Amino acid sequence: MPPSPLARLRKICLALPGAHEVEAWGEATFRVNNKLFAMFASAGTHHTEVDSAWVKSTPINQGFIIASNPKRYFWPPYVGTSGWVGVKLEGRVNWSEIADILRDAHEMTAAKKKNAKTRPANSSTVQEKQRRAERQARRR
Repeated sequence: MPPSPLARLRKICLALPGAHEVEAWGEATFRVNNKLFAMFASAGTHHTEVDSAWVKSTPINQGFIIASNPKRYFWPPYVGTSGWVGVKLEGRVNWSEIADILRDAHEMTAAKKKNAKTRPANSSTVQEKQRRAERQARRR
């Protein structure tokens, strides 16, 4: 018998650096630096008819992913407005494609914390430097 969708999702997520599992809302959630990057939604809960995974994404990528296969990917309730993608885990699932999406979500979530830790308090982002230069040019 093949592994359950949750078992496969768990194996992929927990293989990512620093990832850990926390039960929340009665479901398995997967986090890095204690920040959520994916969660399992079992059939009949959270307004889903089938087992699914909700995965962090950007709003732009969300649109591309859902448009690429609207039978597999969907706008999940609650977090869809923040760019998350729902993935139906029924039928023939392309687990390598889902692993790529999960890896992107993990990296995006881990990078936020990493950037905050590694950036010195007095440093500026490129955008901040550009805005500062534009303000100074207007003053001249």
